[in-house]
Amino acid sequence: IEKTDMKSLYEKFTASTGVCTDSRAITEGCLYFALKGENFNGNLFAEEALAKGAAYAIIDEPAVKTSEQMLVVDDVLSTLQQLANYHRRTLGTLVIGITGSNGKTTTKELIASVLGQGMQVVSTRGNLNNHIGVPLTLLSIKPETDIAVVEMGANHPGEIAFLCNIAEPDYGYITSIGKAHLEGFGSFEGVVKTKGELFDYLKAHHKTIFLNAKDTLQAGLVAGYEHVYTFGDTPTVNVHIQCLATQPVKALLTDSSQSLTAEPATHTIDFLPEDIEGFTEPHTTIAAHLRGDYNFTNVAAAIAIGRYFKLSPAAIKRGIEQYVPNNNRNQFLKCGSNTVVLDAYNANPSSMTAAIGNVVAMEGFAKKALILGDMFELGSYAAAEHQRIVDLISEHSWAGVYLIGEQFSATDTSYPKYKTFEAFAASFPKDAFADTLILIKGSRGMALERIITEGLLSE
Repeated sequence: IEKTDMKSLYEKFTASTGVCTDSRAITEGCLYFALKGENFNGNLFAEEALAKGAAYAIIDEPAVKTSEQMLVVDDVLSTLQQLANYHRRTLGTLVIGITGSNGKTTTKELIASVLGQGMQVVSTRGNLNNHIGVPLTLLSIKPETDIAVVEMGANHPGEIAFLCNIAEPDYGYITSIGKAHLEGFGSFEGVVKTKGELFDYLKAHHKTIFLNAKDTLQAGLVAGYEHVYTFGDTPTVNVHIQCLATQPVKALLTDSSQSLTAEPATHTIDFLPEDIEGFTEPHTTIAAHLRGDYNFTNVAAAIAIGRYFKLSPAAIKRGIEQYVPNNNRNQFLKCGSNTVVLDAYNANPSSMTAAIGNVVAMEGFAKKALILGDMFELGSYAAAEHQRIVDLISEHSWAGVYLIGEQFSATDTSYPKYKTFEAFAASFPKDAFADTLILIKGSRGMALERIITEGLLSE
């Protein structure tokens, strides 16, 4: 059977209504990519996809071909990735790559909200940031798109480098480098090396790196590289941003940085500290719907990137202040007299430490409580990291602490422990707290948002 070549596939793509990878969500005139997973084989749904209106089905098992609308390729996933790269190169749209251990999705959404005030922006939907999600984001770029903000996730060495070769970013930002996915990376050094693959790509291609000047670890990774655009509150940064408050986040933009930016089309900047000549615009105070030191950094990054692309302080302020978090990320909810910080989207040792520190720092609450779930993918580090969190908690006084999951259950502590969510739900009293600030945090697999959805906290 004749194999499909990329040029003819791209012509079919540009004539289509887009790409679908789920036969249950076919849109009329789309290209259906028959992906395979551990528990499914998309080739078996190619006929169904065409019957539902797909223009073509891309398959890699010749035996299932029953129609000329089924296009046979060597490997559907690599074809999807190649098509995404072909599309990205054909349009030449500017791409910002975002990675990091914590805050990727929030930062990506803040950047997209800010840049969207003056540009046509495409960004990663949700956290579809892997070897499938990145190609799908790139394939959503339209000819009129000015810039794409592409989130890149990884839990093994080499993954960020692989995603960079598909997305070919013009700019990059690493939110933070912390203890996440240690099981896959082998060590913290492995995390540093893998996250640093984004900078490696940008340096090799003479592209621009956005840098939080306070992050000494990252500063070390870019030492000696000239195309670095910095933000922070020290005199030599490109964009001066001061933290006024973190509960919620309030930032002061005091540096217009207009004289320091090159035209975006040049893809690089040449920055000399002596170029700084005072402030050319009045100070701008920006209030975000986010809390915590870590979220100030996320906000500051979006402000700086907005300035790099010459958005006015007023437009940047609008972009930050319009963004409201959702999807169980840093959401503030009222449950009766209690205030809940629902941060149940994910957890690792660095984000858990930051979240607990945030709750400790929050003023105006006489009583504070924690409901924490296990942190996954820590491998041989799991026992030590869960014990470290428990030890950290014990340094403060709490109205209550509840620990859920196998790992937390194995820690040495007198706090109540439950091996499963079900065991916790069965014994947790609905009226345990009143007038209390409660942090709910755990890895995605713990699904701790069920505490809210199942009404375990009295309304």
